[in-house]
Amino acid sequence: MNNYFVNLIIILISAAFINNVILSQFLGICPFLGISNKIKSAVGMGLAVMFVITTASIICSLAFRYILAPMNLQYLQTIVFIIVIAALVQFVEMVVKKVSPALYDALGVYLPLITTNCAVLGVALLNVEKDFDLVESIVNGFASALGFTVAIILMAGIRERMAYNDIPKVFKGFPITLVTATLMAMAFYGFSGLV
Repeated sequence: MNNYFVNLIIILISAAFINNVILSQFLGICPFLGISNKIKSAVGMGLAVMFVITTASIICSLAFRYILAPMNLQYLQTIVFIIVIAALVQFVEMVVKKVSPALYDALGVYLPLITTNCAVLGVALLNVEKDFDLVESIVNGFASALGFTVAIILMAGIRERMAYNDIPKVFKGFPITLVTATLMAMAFYGFSGLV
């Protein structure tokens, strides 16, 4: 098998499971804890973040490689990446509002907050830091978003099931959510031996 293809598979597995943006790097915690109470809204948020991270990875990689680096403007990368991400989120917000008003209402304030979701910016910056080419950036962006989506959907499923459990009063609400997130992070840590 081609070394480049093997490298892409390693990036995919690593970004989605081993270095999961939420459970390993602790990026994007706000929507993870805020939206993960219903599976439907978690899926919607996951798909929106998947589109934004993957598209931002493409645009930011191209902007850095073909505009910022050749002009010695690398110091502007964070500002440029934030502008790209904000524009993408505005686009996603308009589409979701038009296509699924119920999902738009369910996501509420968390949809425009994708702009400030540090996972989106973090992945774009990691692509530059690791000197990924365009294809590697796309794979890393998609895999990171996939890991985000898997984590938020798993959390939503667990939280929906916990609603019917007899939980001690001291753990009800946010504390049991944090305990659950901790256990999920420990479980994802088990993937560290894969690569």
